[in-house]
Amino acid sequence: MLFEEFAYAAEAASDQGASISIIPSLAEIWPSLFAFAVLFLLLKKFAFGPILNMLQKRSDTIRESLEKAEETKLEAERLLEDYKAQLAEARAEAAGLAEQSRKIAESMKDEIVAQANEEAALIIARAREAVEAEKKLAMAELQGSVAALSVSVAGKLIGEKLSEADHAKLIEKYLAEVGSFNDN
Repeated sequence: MLFEEFAYAAEAASDQGASISIIPSLAEIWPSLFAFAVLFLLLKKFAFGPILNMLQKRSDTIRESLEKAEETKLEAERLLEDYKAQLAEARAEAAGLAEQSRKIAESMKDEIVAQANEEAALIIARAREAVEAEKKLAMAELQGSVAALSVSVAGKLIGEKLSEADHAKLIEKYLAEVGSFNDN
């Protein structure tokens, strides 16, 4: 649209016989250059300093934020490593406690088994002693009964009554023979 207006203005000017020049004349350029220089000096004196200061402060703030972020990142990494080390230590300690508990349980089991074996051996020994004592008592009773019965049978077979001394001799002789059979 702007190009069309420019073309229309150029055509109108050429119809009137004037030539349109795109390059401005020197008289038109000097005031523009002077205004631009004054504006530039005013901006440099009053605006560029505060703008540059503001940009510098913003740059410093961003740099400090990045430094703090880096420090925080390093601290977080250090804490993570500490946490990992503590976790590994806790796992090792838990494994050690489990192993120690297993050893204690094994030791207690061995101790209980050993104690049970000792008690069983003691009960068996007492039972054998009791059986042996009962056996000896039964043998003594049996020997006494057999001796009395033998004397009685011998007296009936002989047909005479034995004296007390003869009776004791016969019992001793019989017991000596029965005792020798038991030893075999």
